[in-house]
Amino acid sequence: MDATMNDAPGPKSTSNGTTPVNSKGWDGKLRVERKAVVTNAEILSDPEYSDEDAPPVEQISADEDLLEDYELDTDDIDLVHCRISSIPALHLERFTKVEKLCLRQNQISHIQFPPDFGSTLREVDLYDNLVSHIKGLDPLVHLTSLDLSFNKIKHIKNVDHLKELTDIYFVQNKIQKIEGLDGLNRLRNLELAANRIRDIENLDSLTGLEELWLGKNKITELKNISHLSSLKILSVQSNRLPQISGLSNLPNLEELYISHNALTEISGLDNNINLRVLDISNNQIQHLTNLESLGHLEELWASSNLISSFEEVERELADKKELNTVYFEMNPLQLKSPALYRNKIRLALPQIQQIDATFVRVS
Repeated sequence: MDATMNDAPGPKSTSNGTTPVNSKGWDGKLRVERKAVVTNAEILSDPEYSDEDAPPVEQISADEDLLEDYELDTDDIDLVHCRISSIPALHLERFTKVEKLCLRQNQISHIQFPPDFGSTLREVDLYDNLVSHIKGLDPLVHLTSLDLSFNKIKHIKNVDHLKELTDIYFVQNKIQKIEGLDGLNRLRNLELAANRIRDIENLDSLTGLEELWLGKNKITELKNISHLSSLKILSVQSNRLPQISGLSNLPNLEELYISHNALTEISGLDNNINLRVLDISNNQIQHLTNLESLGHLEELWASSNLISSFEEVERELADKKELNTVYFEMNPLQLKSPALYRNKIRLALPQIQQIDATFVRVS
């Protein structure tokens, strides 16, 4: 071996056994403790997390005017599926008489209307966009209809000042709690289906409500709606309800949709004498009982249950003179004798015009 190599001075050893390449003890690697500090841990558990206080993402101005063909005095603007990401880029301030604004199926994440826009606006439709926070509605005080369905909203906020609202659509979002609706006395229709709601609550001031849609949530009990005496339609399909209850003070109820739950019997409808449509499909109901008071029943949807007796069908429903439609498919009475099923229903209920999807008699 070459002696010059053996005699070459090596790097100095340090007290801890490392061999730095220079006198300052640095061997080419940054000696910093590798410990990350996460300041917003929620982003790790929610892939769609967004900070409502963060500044809006810079938008690139459109290279075309999507509204160039609209008259300045138009009252209806409809831009569906136009890949719009920025409301300010539309320059809506030039339209002073707009009553309806539809921006469905776009890429809008922030609601930003011009300061002087909206004095005439009555309907705003932002269905199927990327909105995660309800903001920017302050000047729209004459709004009667607001549709923010199919977005990413987690909390109902900043709408209680819109006192003229009659219709709200927040379908298919991530809402966990009914809130922020106090004082909306003119509200007639509230749609909150396909969210993450567990309790029916905070509807005390909505005494004029006529339609309440809460299907596909996580509700286990019908409660806190007894004061909604004007209610005509109640939809609680695809929840976790073991029984029908809490409806005795709703005499004006006309339509009840309670399919896909955990019902084992029909109950709690004695005072709902104006009920016209009852949907109890996809439950575990064996008997058609407690329907005596429903003299105005027109449609009974009872598919996919455990009903097995044609005699019971006749006994409980033959006196319902206004009944014109029944659904009994996927019950034992249909599965056991599919060839004779419809004829037996027609004999039991001669007033019927439709059995399942089949018209059997022309009125």
